[in-house]
Amino acid sequence: MDMTLITDPSLIFLHQDWQSKEEVLDHLINAFASEGVVNDKAVYKQAVLDREKISETGFENGFAIPHGKSEAVTKPAVAIVTLKKPLASAAWPSTDPTNQVELIFLLAIPESQKGDAYLKILSDLAVRLMDEKLVDQLKHANTADQVIQLLGKKNQEATTTIKETKQRPKQILAITACATGIAHTYMAAEALQKAAAAKGVQIHVEKQGANGIEDGITPEMLKDADGVIFATDIAAKGKERFKGIPFVQTKVAEPLKHGEAMIDQVLNHPDGVVQGEAAASEVATTGKKQSWQSTLMQSVMTGISYMIPILVAAGVMIGLSQIGASFFGLNKVIGDPKMATNANQMIVLLYYMGQCGNMAMKFMYPIFTAFMAYSIADRPAIAPGFVGGAFAAGFQFILLGNAKGIPSGFFGALFLGALVGFLVKYMNEHIHLNKNFSAMKPMLILPGVSILVVFLANFFIVDPVFGGLNAWLQQMVLTYKDSSEVLLSSIIACLTAFDLGGPVNKAAGAVAIGMAADKVFPLTPRVLSIVIPPIGIGLATLIDKYVVGRHVFDEDLRVSGKTSLLLGFLAIGEGAIPFALANPLITIPINMLGATLGSVTAVLLGAVQWYPLPAVWGWPLVQNFPAYAVGILVGVLFIALTNIFIRFHIIRKKEKTTTAVK
Repeated sequence: MDMTLITDPSLIFLHQDWQSKEEVLDHLINAFASEGVVNDKAVYKQAVLDREKISETGFENGFAIPHGKSEAVTKPAVAIVTLKKPLASAAWPSTDPTNQVELIFLLAIPESQKGDAYLKILSDLAVRLMDEKLVDQLKHANTADQVIQLLGKKNQEATTTIKETKQRPKQILAITACATGIAHTYMAAEALQKAAAAKGVQIHVEKQGANGIEDGITPEMLKDADGVIFATDIAAKGKERFKGIPFVQTKVAEPLKHGEAMIDQVLNHPDGVVQGEAAASEVATTGKKQSWQSTLMQSVMTGISYMIPILVAAGVMIGLSQIGASFFGLNKVIGDPKMATNANQMIVLLYYMGQCGNMAMKFMYPIFTAFMAYSIADRPAIAPGFVGGAFAAGFQFILLGNAKGIPSGFFGALFLGALVGFLVKYMNEHIHLNKNFSAMKPMLILPGVSILVVFLANFFIVDPVFGGLNAWLQQMVLTYKDSSEVLLSSIIACLTAFDLGGPVNKAAGAVAIGMAADKVFPLTPRVLSIVIPPIGIGLATLIDKYVVGRHVFDEDLRVSGKTSLLLGFLAIGEGAIPFALANPLITIPINMLGATLGSVTAVLLGAVQWYPLPAVWGWPLVQNFPAYAVGILVGVLFIALTNIFIRFHIIRKKEKTTTAVK
């Protein structure tokens, strides 16, 4: 967007002696009215003030970009003012708390053009003003013509390099990250790479997975980037690197369905431009903040992603302890403190291994809550979040020797993580200290106040409410054992199988693991429902020809079926995702029903699995493994045969319709 086309010397005011934000806005709005840019000053001013309530329009280096979209605006325009004396930082809130505004651009955007026009003007201006040299030149300009000339330089430079630009293909960067950092992270990366190749665009994808950062983005790539796609279900690491680059934020599964559309979006209609700080980059330059619901869901996924490694490590230690004890016939009593003084040192080792595994499991909630809070409010929220998770895990009962205390568990951790995150974020945004005392905020005020609030909330609300809920659930499971087992198993199985490792699956897993950790209900339906769908649909691709006399899956899905079958035995459900994407109305309901049927069968036959190790890794820990195997068999056969017969019926129906038309 050529900024010189939407401003005019009559809208440029230099070295003014205006003393407040309101005075600045009133003068500029009057100028808009005089030039016919707005036909109703009051309506447009209200639009500007409403935008000011959403987030700060002051940035850094002394500039601010207030703006308003309104039906009162007749044409896009920019009014510019420089002040003789910068306004105090409190007079014009900025993303940089110490910023003192002295260069203001007021944008007027017609309501009818609030999409592309609004975004192009705002993002272009934001990018231009990241050039400190340009900002300094604008501050010291003495005539309106000088300002217009400075704003027009970019367009002149672009004209001289247009040939070079045409020769260089568009270059996009991307980050993919899912809650577990395993399948979705890499599948999304591959989907984006294929989509970019189809569009003739260069792309480099940084995968932030379980192995850490892979294929990291270099500074050279950042210099040439035309846009960046954040396909993440958790908070992306290092967003501040992309300062000034247009971006699109979406879920990690989105590229699997709309890869090419996302390439077009980031190049033509991005969500905004990444700002300077990681926390600020969640706000697009369109002024639209991420909703609190989206922020909360992303924080839960982030917490789960950091919690999973400690669950696996603790589960392995407990599992090895149980397996080793079984060789001595002591697997039911290996947790007895008497085992610590056994004459056999191997038994002593197994005892302490199991105890250390149980101790590590206790840190599940502190890790979850700390990183959930971190996702919302960044580093200042980690310590108070950890304390909140410790309360949810029941550390206070352990330290006070209260054996009857029942922890608040997952629901307590969820409540306290959200409380800490939003509280610290609010305080961080609204508490502004003098530079000489700035260190007090992260070191004293934020942790001190938030931990005190966590203690009071836990004492008066969380322990009584959520601890009481856990106690009630335990009592219900014991009182109505058979019916409650079927109900809980059905709910957990349905949610686990719903999106094959997606956010619903992860959320269900977090609740189920929490219930198992609190000894409310075992993980049997959870671990079964992870493996039944991928094995079942993989089996269907192998036996369809023998069941109905022909293949009911196309060649690509038959190849995917073999992968799904193998991954299912390794507890990776994402192998079945291609089937869900291809035919969601068939695949998802069948997966949910098959997982429920298999899980309920195993539970009613007496299978029990308390530890979060599904598939072959956890089989040695299953109590009553024959019942567990029968449950898998029932669920797998239901999914395989139902898929085959339904798809066969659909194919036959289409063939009959085609024949009738001919």
